[in-house]
Amino acid sequence: MSRLYTQDHEWIDVDGGTATVGITDYAQGQLGDVVFVELPEAGRAVTKGGEAAVVESVKAASDVYAPVSGTVTEANPALTDDPALVNTAPETEGWFFKLTLADASELDGLLDKAAYDAFVAGL
Repeated sequence: MSRLYTQDHEWIDVDGGTATVGITDYAQGQLGDVVFVELPEAGRAVTKGGEAAVVESVKAASDVYAPVSGTVTEANPALTDDPALVNTAPETEGWFFKLTLADASELDGLLDKAAYDAFVAGL
């Protein structure tokens, strides 16, 4: 399984034709305490760069964008009961949704860990 990142601070774990999506530790730190998460429903088609979910914190509401196009297969039910998982485990149990990839070539424009860390260091 490989993990890639976007400049919008989403991460994507790719395993064959399926992927898990969440936000990075940097992103949750910028948001502050997360109080609500609106997740996409299974079966929803998402487009690379398009809004896929919404996360609300004590500071603001922010969109979570799809790193690639595909069809949502599952939303993380744990976030409905405990949205603070986004803060405490953003890159593990705090994932947002899983999807089936529509076009694996869309992964080519994403960042690896080193490139993402360099991007964040420059902010």
